[in-house]
Amino acid sequence: MPTPSAPIRWRAYEHEHVERTRDWYWALGIFAACTALISAIFGNVLFALLILIAAATLGIHAKSPPPLVEFELSDRGIRVGETMHRYEEIISFWVEDHDANPPVLLVDTIKWLSPNLVIPLPDIDPKLVRAFLAERAEETPMKEPVWHKILEFFGL
Repeated sequence: MPTPSAPIRWRAYEHEHVERTRDWYWALGIFAACTALISAIFGNVLFALLILIAAATLGIHAKSPPPLVEFELSDRGIRVGETMHRYEEIISFWVEDHDANPPVLLVDTIKWLSPNLVIPLPDIDPKLVRAFLAERAEETPMKEPVWHKILEFFGL
């Protein structure tokens, strides 16, 4: 049974914001328009509309900076913003502090919609986070999910 302790709180951005140039938006628009046109030529107008809507959504999302999120490790679980991930829902965790800058907390959960959490640890000691969670969940070596690296590559 872990000993009750004071919660650990910090604030960080969901992801690193990358400013886009006008060329990036032009490339997105041209690619979306060409793909939608090809789709319409092949008779799939609904897919063409979906491509245009997705490109517009991607452009709007890329323009807005990420929100500043509050994270908390407590005796109840890991809170990300308003969402609480109880320790019963957590399969394992790993603090990646060697290859990542800033260090990140990787959490594997049983949740269907958010099975993997990648939580930045910019202004907090990774050893403190590791010690706190080691009493409450299993520590298993993990790597950052491929989908997260792909989204980071595109700056999303």
